[in-house]
Amino acid sequence: MALKVYLSGEIHTDWREQIIDEAQGLEVSFSAPVTDHDASDDCGVAILGAEGNKYWHDHKGAMVNAIRTRKGISDADVVVVRFGDKYKQWNAAFDAGYAAALGKSVIVLSPPEHQHALKEVHAAALAVAEEPRQVVEILRYVLTGTLPG
Repeated sequence: MALKVYLSGEIHTDWREQIIDEAQGLEVSFSAPVTDHDASDDCGVAILGAEGNKYWHDHKGAMVNAIRTRKGISDADVVVVRFGDKYKQWNAAFDAGYAAALGKSVIVLSPPEHQHALKEVHAAALAVAEEPRQVVEILRYVLTGTLPG
């Protein structure tokens, strides 16, 4: 068995790299949104033309980014959604809801202090992890039936 995993959520820490590195040797392929913050913010106007109004600037970017996000989530077997400390990740909450609506297996990765704010998102997830290592342990267990040693 092989798994396709989409890594959604905050882009300001190296949690994706930690998961990918620790998952070496497992039959897992990973995809993710564009993690270059400036590129993600400005892709719409860079491709489709400038906007004088910040709302339309952001709207164009969100629509272009949604093409990649929808494809990644739709193709995934498992969607990992990371909520970090630095910003409120409204887009991550949307991705979790979209994945759950598609019947995808969702793993939420969030710090314990976000438990109350994310209780509805956590309720829709099949697992809630606090560390990237735990996500890899879940993937390893799903693929091999092996518990952490």
